[in-house]
Amino acid sequence: MSERLIHMAGHVTERHITRTDQGGDRDVFEYALLKVVPRVERGECINAGVIVYCRAQAYLGARTHLDEARLLALDPDADVAGVRAALGAVEGVCGGGAAAGQAADDDAGRRFRWLIAPRSTVVQPGPVHTGLTADPAAETRRLLDLLVR
Repeated sequence: MSERLIHMAGHVTERHITRTDQGGDRDVFEYALLKVVPRVERGECINAGVIVYCRAQAYLGARTHLDEARLLALDPDADVAGVRAALGAVEGVCGGGAAAGQAADDDAGRRFRWLIAPRSTVVQPGPVHTGLTADPAAETRRLLDLLVR
């Protein structure tokens, strides 16, 4: 068993314990939830997607699921079509290519950092979390099921 310590400004902030037969085939990934805040002044939100970035595998992906009934329970006048379009745009930026618009030429890491930048709009990223995975695409689906649906 090995122990890895992560240091920030000289302080131990997190501790990961892995067995010697684990971890070698897994890579670090980062993820952030996408939340829909229909009325920013109220601060109420629902989770509507997840963005996953794995530098080691050059993976950036997003999966979204909008529960329209929950959204309308928070704000009966919510622009459902607009929210769906914003969530689709996030998926497009993650996918790269023409769907990424001006970010098409940026690498996956730069697109991830742009997507997770704090903003005061209806669709907002949550804080970034980390983990280990062998399959970031499967991790994206798992996190969507666990945290959004």
